[in-house]
Amino acid sequence: MFTHLIGLRAPALNDALTLSGFRRSQTIAYRPACEDCRACVSVRVCVNEFDLSRNLRRIQRRNQDIRSAPRPPRATPEQFDLFRRYVEARHADGGMADMSMMDFQMMIEDTHVDTQMVEYRLVVDAEGGKAGELVACCLTDRLSDGLSMVYSFYQPELESRSPGSFMILDHLAHARSLALPHLYLGYWVEGSRKMNYKARFQPQERLGPAGWTLAPSPR
Repeated sequence: MFTHLIGLRAPALNDALTLSGFRRSQTIAYRPACEDCRACVSVRVCVNEFDLSRNLRRIQRRNQDIRSAPRPPRATPEQFDLFRRYVEARHADGGMADMSMMDFQMMIEDTHVDTQMVEYRLVVDAEGGKAGELVACCLTDRLSDGLSMVYSFYQPELESRSPGSFMILDHLAHARSLALPHLYLGYWVEGSRKMNYKARFQPQERLGPAGWTLAPSPR
């Protein structure tokens, strides 16, 4: 299922559709509607009750030499270079493998909603990088009740630092500073190894037939 997010009503429509389990891609809001499958489940973290586990504390310490800065949604060659490295390392056989700079620019800039590009840079020289180097990015929407992480990518060489989880921790802190109660993480599929990391962030709610309900904590 999909619809367009265009014009003055786009921000309010994006709010309503995100609450209903839709995700945004440029000016399109979409939601899987498979006839015999309901595996894709929308998840959001409860910001004010978020519990920082021992494992997440380690990830936070491991990345204490990285700082984030929100930018307007304007694509840069530096961002595109990082995006290409990420896709070639992680999703070489996916639909984004052939994206050009123009395609990337459309992904970032073609929007009618309140969005920003959050850049992550090293603040000191580190193994594999220099101070000021761009190491990760996240396209992020601001909603009336939270932040939505639309798409993130990072330097493949930093995989051991768990940069994806670190960006979620940073967004949780930012949402708390804005007094926003939720952080939307997109879809989670039970049993998917690539999506297991999302279950680390507790408490979280999942969207089902009865609406948003609190998910059980992983064992």
